[in-house]
Amino acid sequence: MSQCAPQDASTSKDSYPRLKQLLLFILHQWLLIGIGAVCVLAYYFPDVAKHGGAIRSEYSILYGAMALIFLISGLSIPRQKLLLHFLNWRLHILVQAFSFLFIPALILAVVHIILAGDSDGVIDRAVLAGYVLTACIPTTIASNVVMTRSAGGDDAAALVEVLIANFLGPFITAAWTVTLLPQSAEFEPWRDSGGDLSDMYRDVFKQLGLSVLLPLVVGQLVRWTWPDKTAHVLQKYHISKIGTVCLLLLVWSTFSSCFATGALQTLSTQSIIFTVCFNVALYIFLTVICFYLCRPPEILRSSRYGKHVFQRIPAEETIAVCFCGPAKSTALGIPLLYAMWTPVDLYLKAKTSVPVLLYTTEQICIAHFFVHVFKRWKNRVNRKGDLEGCRVQGEVESGEVKGGGESSCR
Repeated sequence: MSQCAPQDASTSKDSYPRLKQLLLFILHQWLLIGIGAVCVLAYYFPDVAKHGGAIRSEYSILYGAMALIFLISGLSIPRQKLLLHFLNWRLHILVQAFSFLFIPALILAVVHIILAGDSDGVIDRAVLAGYVLTACIPTTIASNVVMTRSAGGDDAAALVEVLIANFLGPFITAAWTVTLLPQSAEFEPWRDSGGDLSDMYRDVFKQLGLSVLLPLVVGQLVRWTWPDKTAHVLQKYHISKIGTVCLLLLVWSTFSSCFATGALQTLSTQSIIFTVCFNVALYIFLTVICFYLCRPPEILRSSRYGKHVFQRIPAEETIAVCFCGPAKSTALGIPLLYAMWTPVDLYLKAKTSVPVLLYTTEQICIAHFFVHVFKRWKNRVNRKGDLEGCRVQGEVESGEVKGGGESSCR
């Protein structure tokens, strides 16, 4: 008995670190757990957070939660960084061309491939029309800034690109969507049902003004007035974490509206499986493309003209582009869908909204994993830069003393 006691005590001591690691791992995945929880709530109680529901999510969440995200951004970002990125034309061209040109071209090719190979209509045509719309809407407003900040990227760059995209979106998306819709008879309901967009423009710009620009300006004014106190409060109370909680509220509202309309329940199993799997593959593929556009391989940069065309941008800006480029916005996509296709019956519009709703939700889940990937990548890039800087400094110091002395980096 006495011989077993030390062994039992040792086993108990070894189990504590493992249990602690397990609990820490669960805590680090709290966003995914939260998304699962709000999806369950949305399924069983869709009338609470749907558009026009009990809590009036079109105001309390789309205005309140989003305003809180951008108030925190205004408190956190120095105004010099915002002004610098408003003049960063290369960044604007990279993000906006990718969002409004490359993604629509890619989705259009996929839609035509499906139409050519799916003559029996296994994949619902409303889903394909929804994907054309999804490809043409701008990048999302809230999650880009939150994810970029969490990954250690340049949240000022993400914020500027979000503002530009969502000002361009209402003018580009509607006409671009109708232009790209396939010409076959199956898409007649969407191609010939032009609704009145004036109300949509008013609502979109009102939302941008009240939930994005006004909180951002207020946050900047507070930061300019009390810079040290603001920075201290943000760091001491981990205010940036509130933005992630607001993301959960947005997901809750999105899925509540989806379940309340019956959009998911009425689609075929094949259409749902295709949409879920394609969204994951699409988001990962687009993120990889964004990364290599920002950090092209050495073989492209070593050519005669490549050094001028294929220039690498800083790691922090790369992270911002990788979150802004592939993302799409429910906040503009759903109002635009219902405004564009007013004559289309509600059942068909609900099915058309599924790609937008699922893609924008899945992108948050996948981006959560990319936060950890990009955080580690940025740390590795910074360590490599520090080592190269120390090597160069050591060579300079060695040259100055003609082989003698010691580098200060050691």
